[in-house]
Amino acid sequence: MEQVRLLIAIALSFLVFLLWEVFAPKQPVQKPEKEKTQQSEQLAKQEPYIKEAEPVTDMIGPPEAQDAFTPYTEPVREARVITVTSPFYSVKISEKGAVFKSFVLKDYKEKVDKDSPFKEMIPESLQPGNILTKFAGNSLPGLETAVFSADSEAESVSVETRNKIISFSWESPQGIVFEKSFHFSPSTYIIGLAVTIKNGSEQTIHDNLTVSLLNPVPQNKQMYGFEGPSALIRNSLEQIKIDDIEEKNKYDGELKWIALENRYFMSAVIPVKPAESSMHLFVKDKILESRYMNPVSDIRPGTQQRFEFDLFLGPKSLKILNEINNGLEKAINFGWFDFIAKPCLWLMNFLHSFIPNYGLAIIILTILLKLILWPLGNISYKSMNEMKKLQPLMADIREKYKGDKKRMNQELMGLYQTYKINPMSGCLPMVAQIPVFFALYRMLYEAIELRHAPFMGWINDLSAPDRLFNFSFSIPFMDPPYGIPVLTIIMGATMLLQQKMSPPPGDPAQAKMMMFMPIVFTFIFINFSSGLVLYWLVNNILSISQQYYVSKKKAQ
Repeated sequence: MEQVRLLIAIALSFLVFLLWEVFAPKQPVQKPEKEKTQQSEQLAKQEPYIKEAEPVTDMIGPPEAQDAFTPYTEPVREARVITVTSPFYSVKISEKGAVFKSFVLKDYKEKVDKDSPFKEMIPESLQPGNILTKFAGNSLPGLETAVFSADSEAESVSVETRNKIISFSWESPQGIVFEKSFHFSPSTYIIGLAVTIKNGSEQTIHDNLTVSLLNPVPQNKQMYGFEGPSALIRNSLEQIKIDDIEEKNKYDGELKWIALENRYFMSAVIPVKPAESSMHLFVKDKILESRYMNPVSDIRPGTQQRFEFDLFLGPKSLKILNEINNGLEKAINFGWFDFIAKPCLWLMNFLHSFIPNYGLAIIILTILLKLILWPLGNISYKSMNEMKKLQPLMADIREKYKGDKKRMNQELMGLYQTYKINPMSGCLPMVAQIPVFFALYRMLYEAIELRHAPFMGWINDLSAPDRLFNFSFSIPFMDPPYGIPVLTIIMGATMLLQQKMSPPPGDPAQAKMMMFMPIVFTFIFINFSSGLVLYWLVNNILSISQQYYVSKKKAQ
């Protein structure tokens, strides 16, 4: 009996173990620690992407109302617009394309008027917006018209005190997630942009990601300065004229940044890690596009890739761009004499920190430069004064040998040797001053500090032509607004006085032409900014004073 009970107990034990193996939950097999570590390192290198499980629905596939020949299309959702405000700007980002629809600078206005709105960097005519991202080979169909989903429930976000990140994501029917994350900071114009592609499809994405800047084509060609696309390629500034894009629209190399510039503002895309890439330029329907193209990427199924950039939409201020310290300051280039113009700009801003009036700062800057160049001016005016004394003798020689130019020139050279005068000594010092004049001239034209900067009286904008009153009728040779260019007329009068103080040329026809030059210059300057005219006027007054001082001193 005891044996029977033992057999029954053994049988029941086997039955319990059998039932446990069938119905009990199975524990995962623990891998060795070394194998787990190697596997995690491998997955980290591949940047795996695990697609989240979708909620179970009663309907799988297209609705029954659609027949088998009608492709299923996802219903279009109305795109929201997220507004982000910082101490420097206010930006509106549309969920359609996750692009910038508006970018307003809070420290700058459209016009000098007090009730003028703030400066808009993205005009309404610019469609579909700015900061466009896509694949060059269109590897992700539907991306250009996609409506993204923002992770912000609020449609107004403040970045006044701390950093904020707002992400926009869209998933294609193939399971590829395209995500754009913007990083905003209250302390800078720079906006971080991270583009992440998560490949949940079964195919490898082999394509180039691009980021585009758009701007209306400049309507008026600038006589001085630069407007158009630019890039920093291998630490060398490349500025492309609009007319040259048709001839060449692709630039390769290690791109530090690409930009679209106008006289005072710029938009730029700066890759966080510069690499061998390319910039492509396009002009279509009066819209200029500058496209940054990343190197080709292979994003395999189940993996993801992240691309990081910095964005800048703001003023071409040397001070601001130097503080950012990412190479954008090289976009401010004053041409051949840039090495002279930038110290002059720094000095003007330094003076303005003590004298809060840029008109007075220009006057003091002009005086300081004149003092530096005073010795060269003395040499020139002394020579001119000596030449003026010889005018009667030179006139006699020209009259006596007017039929023999060779003999006339010999006699004139003998006259110079007798009185030990070098006729070129009056010109060479002036030629040496030309680089300084052009550098200051270019700097005053492009300095954003002079935009909407008041001086005195009717001159309330040193970057605009001076106009006293506002006439309803047009004036020949004058760009609107129409009025009396008081500063320009005074400048022309000083040029006329200075011309009369100079020794006249021997040729009467040439003398008349030289006297006509101040009138020509007055008409040229009539549409120049009042800051430039002020510089030229002050320089003329100082030159007249120096010339008068030298002539009086020699007469004693």
